[in-house]
Amino acid sequence: MAFTDAPSVADALTITTLAERPSLIPRVYELDDTWPVFVPHDLVASALLDEVVVRFPQYCAVATDGDRVVARALAVPFDALAEGREETPDQGWDRVLSWAFRDLRRACTPTAASALEITVDTGYLGRGLSYRMLGALRDAAAAQGHRALLAPVRPTAKHLQPHLPMAEYVGRRRPDGLPEDPWLRVHVKAGASIVKVAPASMTVSASLDQWRRWTGLPFDRDGDTVVPGALVPVHADLAHDRAVYVEPNVWVSHPLHPAS
Repeated sequence: MAFTDAPSVADALTITTLAERPSLIPRVYELDDTWPVFVPHDLVASALLDEVVVRFPQYCAVATDGDRVVARALAVPFDALAEGREETPDQGWDRVLSWAFRDLRRACTPTAASALEITVDTGYLGRGLSYRMLGALRDAAAAQGHRALLAPVRPTAKHLQPHLPMAEYVGRRRPDGLPEDPWLRVHVKAGASIVKVAPASMTVSASLDQWRRWTGLPFDRDGDTVVPGALVPVHADLAHDRAVYVEPNVWVSHPLHPAS
């Protein structure tokens, strides 16, 4: 997915939380998106992601152009102060999503909020909408009293350099000092600080046949296979008939001014 550095979307678009427009909750996945085909097969995502908009609508945002849903932005609250936890876990996206639902079941008071995704319809890419959706997530978290919005960011250009370690990729800067990666740059320009790499943020493990069907690639040798859209190679093990993708993300933190 491509993102621009500055807002330029027409004012005709309406952006609100899903709590403000609950009738749109069933429609947020109507978008024509560019997520890699294997991403929905992350087991945590397949089990919980669809419920985020239902259980945490006050943390999620939606954009419409007339009657058409053109973007969604999802976030969840969790208790970062619980024993054995931290605000920016190494298992990133998977971990905070699972914590959010565990805390909901136990009626725990949330102490942190994390973005999960911002998805823009392909027909609306390149118009600054992602920037505005990020702002909507920040406002939503601030309205719930949070002092920061965390995010395990999926750098949008990292798939072009799958063999480069994420820590090295994150360290690459333009002459103006901003990150080379366009999506990390949007976050930094919006006021976020880069905290650390989440080395195992998402995991997709499946049989070789499943990977062949998803990607059209042969998966006929042991070792690493570069898959379009993957931030790092997928590791195949022929003897055990499996391939595993462990995606690194980048934790960022947006300071907020909670609503009084």
